[in-house]
Amino acid sequence: MGARQSPVESGATLSATDPKSARESAATSRGRHLSCRYRADVRLQLDPSLQPADYPYAHTLRVRFAETDAMGIVHHSRYLPYLEEARVEYLRALGHPYHELRAEGVDYAVLEAFVQYRLPLRFDDEVTVHLVMGATTRATFQMAYLLTVGGEVRATAVTVHGCVNPQGKPVRMPEWLLELGR
Repeated sequence: MGARQSPVESGATLSATDPKSARESAATSRGRHLSCRYRADVRLQLDPSLQPADYPYAHTLRVRFAETDAMGIVHHSRYLPYLEEARVEYLRALGHPYHELRAEGVDYAVLEAFVQYRLPLRFDDEVTVHLVMGATTRATFQMAYLLTVGGEVRATAVTVHGCVNPQGKPVRMPEWLLELGR
């Protein structure tokens, strides 16, 4: 078996972990036909690395009690705000605070999101969200994430973003952002 590629080097597409494929496979294995509507052109192309060293940026946050369920485990819906917080801080660290980007007339809409939950996050855990810019096009970019607690992998994720103007129309990605994905 070859060495695992970093998220930036990996051109592999999601297959077994692709949500659509997984649901179709599960439905077929139960003898049912899946009748949900999905777009055929899934943009997710990253396979997030499980190695923190493969990520150039990390943001630490602490799990709040309000984010947990009755079992003391972080509710699945709270992971996306963790990714967003890390992404916004990453842009700030690069010298491009999100409010300035919006003032320039560019927003970064989330087009797709995928999270693989490996181990639960719990109240008061100190979570490190590692992230790296991945594949880019003229108007979209992808980011891979690794969530760890004390060095232990808890989740991986990928988000796909589209650059849009205030009216929601696609626009070219700023050159500095395009360069990060190269």
